[in-house]
Amino acid sequence: MANSLEIDQSSIVDNDVEKQIEFTGEFDSDEYEFAVKYAVLKELSGDEPEDDAIELFNRFNDDIVDACLAAIERKPSATVVIVDENDLE
Repeated sequence: MANSLEIDQSSIVDNDVEKQIEFTGEFDSDEYEFAVKYAVLKELSGDEPEDDAIELFNRFNDDIVDACLAAIERKPSATVVIVDENDLE
């Protein structure tokens, strides 16, 4: 499995109603929609995301990319790839 996920930085949105960061990414020449749950940010940072969810997302980008790749492997045909704390190594 290739290990390169290209995140479209202009697509990053904090959906605080659903408690997730949403974005579009390209992996293996395919485009995917992702939703990274706040639980992933909390697990990585130790703090509950509040007004800083996008900042936490950017700070832990490498770990989040790894979790996104694990989620794609788990559900390659999902319309939206949901990334939760179970995708962290």
